[in-house]
Amino acid sequence: MNVSHPSVHPVEAAPLPPADGRAVVPPRVRMKVIQGMPGTIGGLSLRFCQFAYAVVSLAVMASTSDFPSVTAFCYLVAAVALQSMWSLSLAILDIHALLVGRTLQNYRVVSLFSIGDGVTSTLTFAAACASAGITVLIGNDLGLCSQNHCKQFETATAMAFLSWFAALPSFLLNFWSLSSR
Repeated sequence: MNVSHPSVHPVEAAPLPPADGRAVVPPRVRMKVIQGMPGTIGGLSLRFCQFAYAVVSLAVMASTSDFPSVTAFCYLVAAVALQSMWSLSLAILDIHALLVGRTLQNYRVVSLFSIGDGVTSTLTFAAACASAGITVLIGNDLGLCSQNHCKQFETATAMAFLSWFAALPSFLLNFWSLSSR
């Protein structure tokens, strides 16, 4: 007969209450603090890199006069604008957390950061890939760099990729901390 039987595991005895009758409060379990997560110096540096690369990409692309004629470039401008606003707002939260001496390791906060990082990094990566395809088409396949701003397009695309490279660790660390909870 194949019937499962309960396993008996030794359980540690509960601590004795103090002599004065106060209740014993068990210690709280906290997430591990890893550099690169919200509220750390590493997290702040990642946010600053994301913001700086996104702003440079946005400024370089906006400095050209003919970017609105290509949908992929308009998408890049929108994506890096969103990335820069998201990174700046979270950098301000990181600065506040560092100044106050608190960590941002609340489950709901880390969930929000993880979702936001995932969305913005995916949008930035997709926009950078689309812009890279158009840049290669204009420069290599059509040979129209003399009529367009190929160097500016390439620079803006490269900065968008660098912004994505800085956003990816933030997303992965936040997602990892949620899954290892």
